[in-house]
Amino acid sequence: MKKMMTGATLVAGMIAAPAWAADDVTLQLKWVTQAQFAGYYVALDKGFYEEEDLNVTVLPGGPDIAPTQVIAGGGADVMVDWMPAALAAREKGLPLVNIAQPFKSSGMMLTCWKDTGIATPEDLKNRTLGVWFFGNEFPFMSWMSQMGISTDGKSENGVEVLKQGFNVDPLIQRQADCISTMTYNEYWQVIDAGVTPEELVTFKYEDQGVATLEDGLYVLEESLEDPAFVDKMARFVRASMKGWKYAEENPDEAAMIVLDNDQTGAQTESHQKRMMGEVAKLTAGSNGALDPADYERTVATLLAAGEEPVITKEPEGAWTHVISDAALN
Repeated sequence: MKKMMTGATLVAGMIAAPAWAADDVTLQLKWVTQAQFAGYYVALDKGFYEEEDLNVTVLPGGPDIAPTQVIAGGGADVMVDWMPAALAAREKGLPLVNIAQPFKSSGMMLTCWKDTGIATPEDLKNRTLGVWFFGNEFPFMSWMSQMGISTDGKSENGVEVLKQGFNVDPLIQRQADCISTMTYNEYWQVIDAGVTPEELVTFKYEDQGVATLEDGLYVLEESLEDPAFVDKMARFVRASMKGWKYAEENPDEAAMIVLDNDQTGAQTESHQKRMMGEVAKLTAGSNGALDPADYERTVATLLAAGEEPVITKEPEGAWTHVISDAALN
C-alpha cells in the first residue's frame, strides 16, 4: 500500500510539473504606462507571451528613466525607443540594434496657435518653439536645418527653442507660439484644456518629410550572438505583434487593459481610449519587420541636422531582420 501511494504521488508530480520553465524577458518602455504601449500589455493580458513560453516583465518608463541606460546596465533584455536616440547612442558606443518596428508611422508634430499668423513652416521664423529634449529634439533640429532656420534665437531666419517639459503649459500660457505634441497624446491635452481644433495649426513630421522611426524594439548587439536569446526574442516579437494587431482591432478593450496595468492611477478611460485610437493609426501597416526605406529616411534626416548632426556617419549593423524573419515565418 505504501509503495502504491508513493508511485501515485510520483506520477501526480510528473503531471503537475511543467516540461521546462518559461524564459524570462524584461521589456523597458520609453515612457509611462499608456496606450502608446498597448500591444505589450495586451499580449501579457491575453496570454500571448505565455503561449510562447515567455515570462514577460514590462517596466514603465518616465522622465527620470533612460531606456538606453537601463539596457546598458543589464536591467532589461529589450527596450522601446525612438530610432534617433538609439542611433545616437550607438555612435557613442552603446551597440543597440533594432530587431522589430511595430510603429510604421510617426506621431510627432508641432502644434501652434493660429492667431499668431503661422500658416506654413516658413512662418515659424522669429518664433518661440517648445521642443522636447533628452533625444526627442533630433527630428526637430534636422527639420530646422533642412529649412535653413537657425535655432540660436529669434531672428528673421531663426527661432528661439524653449526646452519643453512633458506637458502643454508653454502653449496654453502663451510662453511659446508652438510646442511639440504627439498625435495620440499632447495634442489632445491642448484640446482638453478648452482649445478648439480651429484655433490651432499643426505640422506633422510625416507631412514635412522629416519623420523618423518611433517606438522600435532594440537589444544589445552582443546578445544576438546567443542563439537562445535570438529564439527568445523571435517568440517575444511574434507574441508582441499579435498583441498589437489585437489592440488595433479592439481599441477600447486594449485601452482598458492598459488602465488595468497602470499602477499610478494617473490615466483616465477617455484619454486612453482616444490615445489607442490614434496609436492604432501608427501601427497599422506594420507586421513588425523594419522597412529599410523607413530606416534610410530616418538616417538621411538625422545626417542633415546641420552643424550639430545627431549622427556623423552612416550607421552599420544598426538593424536586423533576423528576429522578425524568425518571428513571422
